[in-house]
Amino acid sequence: MLPSSALLAVNPLDAGSLLASFGALGIAVVMFAETGLLVGFFLPGDSLLFTAGLLCTTSGHGGPHLNLGQVLAAAVVGALAGAQTGYLIGKRGGRALLARSRNEHLLRGAERAEEILSRYGHAKAVVLARFVPVVRTVLNPLAGALGVDVRTFTLWQVVGGLLWTAGLVLAGYALGSSVPNVDHYLLPIVALVVAVSLLPLALELLRSRRRAGAR
Repeated sequence: MLPSSALLAVNPLDAGSLLASFGALGIAVVMFAETGLLVGFFLPGDSLLFTAGLLCTTSGHGGPHLNLGQVLAAAVVGALAGAQTGYLIGKRGGRALLARSRNEHLLRGAERAEEILSRYGHAKAVVLARFVPVVRTVLNPLAGALGVDVRTFTLWQVVGGLLWTAGLVLAGYALGSSVPNVDHYLLPIVALVVAVSLLPLALELLRSRRRAGAR
């Protein structure tokens, strides 16, 4: 168990800090919170997965000790269990929870999630949402609140969860395996991953402003 001073030093928004402090267990917890609990929308899911895969190639060189198999298992279990939990929460009162929220990012994500569900259909929307920050947090409870069939949701959240988690972890692992001393460039790489993951939200915000201006 980590001492209280170490826990206080952990930065939940910093993928490197989370991995150094909690390893694979931290990945499972963050994946569960980000995809299953509405309070987890701010957590660094994309950068955490990519960084974890990258650091699997640098373990033993001053970084946290991470095993690729353990990282993949933790990411998949956390993401799949989180999404299913979020769905059940939504089925029992997700609309009321969102209605009480005053967080603009969360409310905007809920609007985007509902738009994706209506535009692409349930199956495709559940898969696509995995790759959009905030939307992947709110779409699961929203799907439950809107009465999306549980079998349809479960099948496609598993497909989307596997593609998202394994894809980002293995992308990080591939980069770490092919670039010597890649850990020296960790900060700019993580910053690039964060920027790319936020691109869909930035585009949606721009579209919203254009629609508001047109009205």
